[in-house]
Amino acid sequence: MMKYRKHIAVVLLAVCTLLLATGCRDSRRIPMANGRPQLTIMVGGLEKVIYLPAMLTERLGNFARNDIDVKLMGEQSGASAETALLTGDVQAVVGFYDHTVDLQAKEQCLRTVVQFSDVPGEVQLVSKAQAAEIRSPADFRGKKLGVTSLGSSTDFLTQALAGQAGLTTSDYDRVKVGAGQTFIAGMNHGGIDAGMTTDPTVAQMVKSGDARILLDMRTESGTRAALGGLYPASSLYMKCDTVRSHPDIVQKLATAFVQTLQWIETHTPEDIAAEMPSQYAAGGQDLYIQSIRDSIGMFNGDGLMKPEGAQNVLNILSRYSRNVAPKRDSIVLEDTYTNEFVEKALQGNQ
Repeated sequence: MMKYRKHIAVVLLAVCTLLLATGCRDSRRIPMANGRPQLTIMVGGLEKVIYLPAMLTERLGNFARNDIDVKLMGEQSGASAETALLTGDVQAVVGFYDHTVDLQAKEQCLRTVVQFSDVPGEVQLVSKAQAAEIRSPADFRGKKLGVTSLGSSTDFLTQALAGQAGLTTSDYDRVKVGAGQTFIAGMNHGGIDAGMTTDPTVAQMVKSGDARILLDMRTESGTRAALGGLYPASSLYMKCDTVRSHPDIVQKLATAFVQTLQWIETHTPEDIAAEMPSQYAAGGQDLYIQSIRDSIGMFNGDGLMKPEGAQNVLNILSRYSRNVAPKRDSIVLEDTYTNEFVEKALQGNQ
């Protein structure tokens, strides 16, 4: 009997050790230091203009102004960022809203608490070598299409564009190429024929002549033409139990980002570029300013989610996401976002 109990004790100890090692932390607990919340936010590409509000909020001092300490971590794939959130390694993610819908289909609850934009800010580029052959998504057949990673938002959008042209995923190859320099290398060396990316990569490739724009989803008109409606993308999302357990901390975080979105509305691309880390302008300051000018209109200025946009995201994922399609009728959109914190922030900033 003693040997049996000892064996059980050893097994239980091993299980507990494994749980700790795999990072299954209680996401409802937010660390504190000197009375201030200590938050870690993973960003799906810190240098991407579509996620510019994250670093800009830090540089403007808006986190500190709202009595919270925030550490920003970069991760090129939104799919990887959501994994870090689910395991409790981070308390929030700056990424695409569509992940909250996709995860609900997997019985995981994530909620967007600040919506930065109503459009993706993404651009479908075609390599110089394929420019004559690929004139629309109907020409994707047999081609290699670059996405940040499989299961990422660029993957969802690529499938949507091809799907609306009557193609299925068996008609073309989706290739994981990340973003920035890995995307550029993939396009310039034949790894991909076309691909979806953002500024400043877009500005760099167009200026060099190595790629041309096929579809531009940095504007509302371009997004409606490509996707049949708005497609809210860049956002701040958290686990639902964190939002429920710490509404006061979520409010501080939301207020900080709303202050930044309002600041963007009243400042020039030159002003914004001057606040950002110098290494983000690796391609030159003028090119970086141009990339901000080309994309800055995507930000909505208030942080509010438009129900029309959320519905269009569900419509698209219902057709092109294997997770969402079979569960479309059970998805509760109201559980994937809230405007509560942003509305309070806007009232306080008037």
